[in-house]
Amino acid sequence: MPQLVFSDYPTQIFWLVVTFAVLYVVLSTLVLPSIARTLGERDSRLQGDIARAEKLKSEAEATLAAYRKAIGEARATAQAELKKATEEMAAEAARREGELAASFAEKAKAAEAGIVAAKTKALTELKNVAGDAVHDLVSRLVGVAPAAREVAEALDASSRRE
Repeated sequence: MPQLVFSDYPTQIFWLVVTFAVLYVVLSTLVLPSIARTLGERDSRLQGDIARAEKLKSEAEATLAAYRKAIGEARATAQAELKKATEEMAAEAARREGELAASFAEKAKAAEAGIVAAKTKALTELKNVAGDAVHDLVSRLVGVAPAAREVAEALDASSRRE
């Protein structure tokens, strides 16, 4: 094995040092600046993306706050409108109920007046029917027709007793 030949060590060490020196110079002048530049660009792009993300986040939070505020205002407005509509409906219902009660009271008075008139008419007709019946009965029983005035007086006296 050639690596184990001790007489070749000094030349191998020389070429090793020369190769490492050349590699170091090439890497430090050509490759490493390009890598450093790429890393710097990447870092600046990341910083820009982070800054833009933070800006978008703050805008989103502001939009969310405005949305919540608008929702709160809309709810308050809706509650006020609902309360107003409820009060208006209650007032309208009370007004209609009053009108209906007045109408029912009017109809009840008219019905009572009709009942009183019908009762008076019925009683008058009852007196007439009763007078005719008494006139016929007395005529048949006694054989003499009583005078209409006598029948009316007898009916009046009978109705006063009751």
